[in-house]
Amino acid sequence: MILGSPLTPLEDILRHVLDWLHGSVGFSWAWSIVGLTIIVRLLLVPLTVRQIHSMQNLQRHAPEMKEIQKKYKADKKRQQEELMKFYRENQINPAASCLPLLAQFPVFIALYLVLRQFSRHPPPGDLSWMHGLVPNIAAHANAHWSGYLLLFIYVVSQLASTMLMSTTMDKTQRIMLMVLPIVFVTFLLNFPVGLVIYWVTTNLWTVGQGLITRRLMPKPQAPVRRSSRTPPREVKDDGQAAEPAAAQPAPAPAVASEPKRVRRKKKKARR
Repeated sequence: MILGSPLTPLEDILRHVLDWLHGSVGFSWAWSIVGLTIIVRLLLVPLTVRQIHSMQNLQRHAPEMKEIQKKYKADKKRQQEELMKFYRENQINPAASCLPLLAQFPVFIALYLVLRQFSRHPPPGDLSWMHGLVPNIAAHANAHWSGYLLLFIYVVSQLASTMLMSTTMDKTQRIMLMVLPIVFVTFLLNFPVGLVIYWVTTNLWTVGQGLITRRLMPKPQAPVRRSSRTPPREVKDDGQAAEPAAAQPAPAPAVASEPKRVRRKKKKARR
């Protein structure tokens, strides 16, 4: 046992929340983990809002970023420098989209340690749920057919959340994120069932969050590309740039009138 572990306070909080949901609220242990996951995601709402705004900002400037990548395709170092400069000028934080995931990682590890303690020193009450159809939440996921069912739901939910939250990534990154859950499921086989329940719940939350975001939040408008024909913006009295005035139609060219014909008098023939 490691004394003074930085995750010990977090383990105590998770254990007390699970005990409260099970003992006071009356949830089963599995539904207590679902409730714990919802509480964690509600606490991460500010980071989630930043994540959504960051993704919309990246989506709005995606065409310009692709032009930079295409321009400096041969020089990767210069490409990264120009992209970082572009991020600073447009106040883009590409790491903001990873903040909720990074914040959940300590919770994931602390919950694993709590469930490991449950397997060694079970708390009062039966850790199983649904009348024996699903094994003990502290048991390994490969100990029962329901554990494999949870792993299948995990893969499907992870793929769905990846498709919704990786719209600004390039094709290679998206393929890597789509393959990662299938590779990671081999490790989850030896993880406690309760941990798989936590991850499935947070994936389903992410999927629902992505669907609601797409419906409610307006789509970002692409920046206007100025050219030599774009009329200059007028400056208001308060110093703000006004919208460019609408271009007036060019006057129609005057129709050339036909020259008047002059009749010449015929000379009389000499006699």
